Amino acid sequence: MSLSRFFKALSTVFSAETPIEAQAIKALLAADADVDFPLSSHALGQTPPLADAFLEVMAQPDAHPICQDIAAMPFQWAPPETSQDPLYKQHSDFKAHVELLGPDGLVPSSDIRLGLYGILPHSEYGIRTHPAEETFIMLAGRASWKHDTADYISLGSGQRSYHPSMMPHATRTEDNAFMSVYIWHGDIATDNYQYYGLPNA
Repeated sequence: MSLSRFFKALSTVFSAETPIEAQAIKALLAADADVDFPLSSHALGQTPPLADAFLEVMAQPDAHPICQDIAAMPFQWAPPETSQDPLYKQHSDFKAHVELLGPDGLVPSSDIRLGLYGILPHSEYGIRTHPAEETFIMLAGRASWKHDTADYISLGSGQRSYHPSMMPHATRTEDNAFMSVYIWHGDIATDNYQYYGLPNA
């Protein structure tokens, strides 16, 4: 499957009624992504597959259909490198991530960061802030999201967690992993990203 075809399919996940998601649709459809990925790459050992915990939730009946395409694409999954802070790195081993569009993306963009992001079961990614506004759309599995001082709320496939610029937020999982797509819009530089560790730690 070509990356451009995948981007077109991924654009259907977003709602044009929401400004940040409308930006994602526009960026995905405009991206110069004429790159072919052989679907046999996993079998050939060229790229490591996603961990079973991700594939299991992505195969569930309530998972978004785009998960089938995500599982087939030989992306280079790795923890994100948003910060060099040692605590951030310690709390990143359980993450799977690929930036599709952005300064570090498969397709370069200076206007948006958009990628796929998941966390393994029984993990917690603590309080962080950043200048960009951000939306996560849950594609599979379940996760709890904390917004500022509010309690965690549990979200499943099709639900969204929106974070205005500089809003403190955190994420944790219980028995299931999750897979999501995220958008950063606005000031997408990571210079002022701050990680504060686990809530009440």
